[in-house]
Amino acid sequence: MKIGLVGFAGSGKTTVFNAMTGLDVPVGYGGEVRLGTVKVPDERIDRLSAIFSPKKTTYAEMTFCDIPGEHGSEKKGLSPRALQQIRDQEALCLVLRGFPNPALDSEPDPESDLEAFHLECILADLGIAERRLERLRKERGDAREITAFETATAALEAERPLRSVPREELDRGLLKGYGLLTDRALLVALNRSEADAALPLPEGLARRVEQTGAAGLTLSASVEADIAALAPDEQQAFLDDLGLSESALARFIRTAYGLLDLISFFTVGEDEVRAWPIRRGANARQAAGRIHSDLERGFIRAEVIPYDVFMEYGLEAAVRDQGRLQVEGRDYVVADGDILHIRFNV
Repeated sequence: MKIGLVGFAGSGKTTVFNAMTGLDVPVGYGGEVRLGTVKVPDERIDRLSAIFSPKKTTYAEMTFCDIPGEHGSEKKGLSPRALQQIRDQEALCLVLRGFPNPALDSEPDPESDLEAFHLECILADLGIAERRLERLRKERGDAREITAFETATAALEAERPLRSVPREELDRGLLKGYGLLTDRALLVALNRSEADAALPLPEGLARRVEQTGAAGLTLSASVEADIAALAPDEQQAFLDDLGLSESALARFIRTAYGLLDLISFFTVGEDEVRAWPIRRGANARQAAGRIHSDLERGFIRAEVIPYDVFMEYGLEAAVRDQGRLQVEGRDYVVADGDILHIRFNV
């Protein structure tokens, strides 16, 4: 799961990246994309690990990508290189400046910054969609693809991001491979000063974020950096003093999971307790393939224990004895928190 961090100059994007990942990328770095992987906190994994005492506990992971700032120099537009780097991400996080920056002459204007980024992405996508549609019509291409690109073009001309177009109106399978930016899940993070870290998004900004089909949250990069430097047992007291219930990293991950429509299923045992992220709606055979291709190829059945059921009894044997173990076929839709054991033969 790759989340690309983007933002205009002075937004604090790289400071946010460093706070999230624990890395130390220089601010203003303009080279290649920098990657940082973080574990997805999950209390369910903690509890399962305490029960099984495995040799290894593996959390789901999220990769943050710090996109170099050449695309964000005082809103001069997205360079071709920046566009390509952004297209490589599964989802985007736009960091907006909400604090005074002595290095910049202008006051923070997050709504204007959001609008500038939104329009840049709209124009970039519209160019791709119009060219593809023109070629399809000229060559009398597939009617379904023509319809999909007509729908996409109409939305973009109306300055609507593709992520806001309902699934039933747009066959996104026909748009794959074109790297359309406005179809990426978007998280808007307002980076504020420490004093304002606990305040909600301003009403106007929150409304515009919703209109663009995105999700929003507030954070303070400086606060997150301070939190990351504290011992785990000191972090909550620091958050309480600021009026925060949890770190921005935890809120970010939960919001990103929702945007990407991800859930987690688990495998458990003495060797390893592990969380596996998967798209909501995936079936048991697809989940088996996340573990190993052999399990998908030789899939026979899935033995399923919902997390809450397991915690009710505390032992797999007790779940079986009470007849609560579910034996499911390949088309079973995996639910968030399912504990799976895959039976297979290759």
